[in-house]
Amino acid sequence: MEERDCDAIHVSSGGLHPTQKIPLGPSYQVPLARAVKSAVNIPVIAVGLISDFEHAEAIVGTGDADLIALARAILYDPRWPWHAAAELGGRVRVPSNIFGPNRAL
Repeated sequence: MEERDCDAIHVSSGGLHPTQKIPLGPSYQVPLARAVKSAVNIPVIAVGLISDFEHAEAIVGTGDADLIALARAILYDPRWPWHAAAELGGRVRVPSNIFGPNRAL
């Protein structure tokens, strides 16, 4: 994938067949992302019941993955990234058409 100029690898075990026995729980896909990350030199995206701000930050902070893909968390809270930034001490710059002239949150 690197040789074909892939920008990143999104890692999932799939869960597409009824005979797969995949234990579900927070971070259940992260070990797979960690294994792929150790073998490649492009960014790796982790998934798998990651919904807590600190949990996502820890996965990236420990180097298990470069990015976190959020599905259910974003469906539940579309402003999850803003809330995470506020909780973790970051700032978010939003487009002016949302809150006025280029306001930072």
